[in-house]
Amino acid sequence: MNSLRLLVPGRQIALHNSRSLSGIATSEPSHPNVSTAIPGPKSKALKAKMDPIHQTPSVKMFVDYEKSFGNYLVDADGNQLLDVYMQISSLPLGYNHPEMVKCASDPRLITSIVSRPALGSFPRHDFPAMIEKALISVAPKGLTSVQTMLCGTSANENALKTAFIHYQTRKRGGPPRLQDLESCMTQDQPGTPNLSVLSFNGAFHGRSLACLSITRSKPVHKVDIPALDWPIANFPRYMYPLEKHETHNQKQDEQCLGQVEKLIEVRKKEQRDVAAVIVEPIQSEGGDHHGSPNFFKRLQSVCKKHGVVFIVDEVQTGGGPTGSFWAHEQWNLESPPDMVIFSKKMITGGYYFKEELRVNEPYRIYNTWMGDPSKLVVLEKALEVIKRDGLVEKTKNVGENLLAGLQKLEAAYPQQVSNTRGVGTYCAFDLKDAKTRDQLIEACITEGLHIGGCGDASIRFRPALVFDQKHLDLTLEILNKAAKKVF
Repeated sequence: MNSLRLLVPGRQIALHNSRSLSGIATSEPSHPNVSTAIPGPKSKALKAKMDPIHQTPSVKMFVDYEKSFGNYLVDADGNQLLDVYMQISSLPLGYNHPEMVKCASDPRLITSIVSRPALGSFPRHDFPAMIEKALISVAPKGLTSVQTMLCGTSANENALKTAFIHYQTRKRGGPPRLQDLESCMTQDQPGTPNLSVLSFNGAFHGRSLACLSITRSKPVHKVDIPALDWPIANFPRYMYPLEKHETHNQKQDEQCLGQVEKLIEVRKKEQRDVAAVIVEPIQSEGGDHHGSPNFFKRLQSVCKKHGVVFIVDEVQTGGGPTGSFWAHEQWNLESPPDMVIFSKKMITGGYYFKEELRVNEPYRIYNTWMGDPSKLVVLEKALEVIKRDGLVEKTKNVGENLLAGLQKLEAAYPQQVSNTRGVGTYCAFDLKDAKTRDQLIEACITEGLHIGGCGDASIRFRPALVFDQKHLDLTLEILNKAAKKVF
């Protein structure tokens, strides 16, 4: 029996791998199997038990994570669902990938969990090596520095702070002066500058207070929460197929870019400078809205012209689902973005940044955890599998077939389905209204396909990188069966 021995004062503890891994699924079902309503009676009972002690309004079902495997989620009632939503696009290798499970015996993972370090002050002795192997090995081209954080929201929050610090440091010509330090304590200028971040209608960047001021996808996220007076620009709303709507789509780019530049110029005149522009390659929560490479190239040019930090939020698109490891690689930018945010499939949160944005003073970009080294151990193994098995390239190929299958669905139901779009397996289509969209999602779940909605009336696909042609065939089969029921 394989075991790992940990030295503890006065004794040794043996952790037996075979025992610790017992009860975890080791194979994938061949097809979905639904025997109860979803949520089923056990999920409903668990929700009733949890409701008095914890928030539950958004709980859809309870999941048996020991029984889930690969592309299949198994709920508390034993229903097996082919999962193309994958924890809101968060699991790169699906459920309980054998090599990821085996990784649980890595001593670095164990000690990181039981003796979790405050990374800003007391990082592990091997933390630099972990960063190199896990994060720098897949850094966006031209970006060689990274900051770890807990999640996408905290990464965005600290990226905004970094942009503000950079903007003010350039403006002053150096670090904060005494008058800056004194005035900031009473929230007065110059220590508390009147800066802003420009974001887009339909954007989602997180639910913390600052991030809610740049998030504009659903009213329920923002209602009752005080917001900063920061500018809002329109994001392109394309019509599909792209080749049939070039005039409309080019006009969308022109109008949106013109608005961005005007907002930056007006704010500058009002001494309310825009310090940063933040944008998603694809607006996920807002409805899977895409921008063209030309749009993003020109957006970066506007930022450079006005000395504004250009931030690309790849929390959902990073890690391979669009057919390249970073979605912005497909834009062919002349230079890297100033900052790239990551989380979700990258397992931990954080952001890459250009060297000139480095914050040199202590405690300015700081909190207790600043990430979690245990997540880097897991990410290191995930990246090993992704690279070895060519999963990003496979995602590109499977995604082309997924898009073709969805286009056939649109051709069969042109009055119900429209604007089929996607890159890699990051695909979506629109329904005629929210009611129809919700009915189709419910019909898919009843047939054993776990799928997600977004925006006003869209359905989106967020499978793992191990989503294969056989899973795609089943997905399209179930989707067409559900469509016949609803349409």
